[in-house]
Amino acid sequence: MATEWKGKSKGTVLGYRIYIFFIKKLGLGASYLLLHFVVLYYCIFSVDSTRSIFYYFHKRLGHSTLKSLFNIYRSYYIFGQTIIDKAAISAGLRDRFTYEFDGIEKIEQLLSEKKGGILLSAHIGNFEVAEFFLQDVNAFSSINLVTWDQEHEEIKAYMESVTSKSNIKLILIKEDMSHIFEIHTALTNGELVCFTGDRYIEGSKFLEQQLLGATAKFPLGPYLLASRLKVPVLFVYVMKESRKHYHLYARTAEVKRGDAQGLLEKYTDNLEWIIAKYPLQWFNYFDFWGDKTNK
Repeated sequence: MATEWKGKSKGTVLGYRIYIFFIKKLGLGASYLLLHFVVLYYCIFSVDSTRSIFYYFHKRLGHSTLKSLFNIYRSYYIFGQTIIDKAAISAGLRDRFTYEFDGIEKIEQLLSEKKGGILLSAHIGNFEVAEFFLQDVNAFSSINLVTWDQEHEEIKAYMESVTSKSNIKLILIKEDMSHIFEIHTALTNGELVCFTGDRYIEGSKFLEQQLLGATAKFPLGPYLLASRLKVPVLFVYVMKESRKHYHLYARTAEVKRGDAQGLLEKYTDNLEWIIAKYPLQWFNYFDFWGDKTNK
């Protein structure tokens, strides 16, 4: 079983073309219906991912074997829905969804002060759709997302050709560490920089912290930068609450200067809080805890 995240999303251009066709020609309902067949395929043939998410439900959340098996299907299905929703919203169907803001004033305050700020999120919910339903408050024109450039290039090119261009600026992590200068520049310009703090790449520097009762590795970079730089830090998530309704959460993080481990502890506490509310929406389909029993 793979013991670390590889930095890539699964899928093919053909798969995305099919979904875009269904969304535009037959609507979201038909796309969601087709998704059941896709999910069944992944449950059966994506063995490593299925085993990892079963471990998460059964060992870390304490669900029964039967409930854990059922929740594997539900988790894959919701994950697929978030992908479809992102494609639909960016393709011009934004008005088909409703949105709820919980702490949006904290993001607006950071932008109005023009002092910069760091957003710490996770691979939970659907943060990538936030830019589309926050257009009314003009918040996402000044947000930079720090990410690994390991998505399939053909998929990215196709999606950009059929959907509206993203307003979020990407800062790509590079081996020569030049992305650090881009982060500093963005913060100096009063912009916000967003990290996902729950995926560690094998070979990179890390911190260890308990999450859901077991120790896991977390990337050092986001916590080191956020604790050293004199800028506010927010924990931010965008969660799918029903078929066509999303809920944004933004919470202020208390940061002790230079205490990266302390910030990570607050992050995991907050992540456990949001996982408890939305256990099916934490989409880390790999051996997150590196538990040898999960093989």
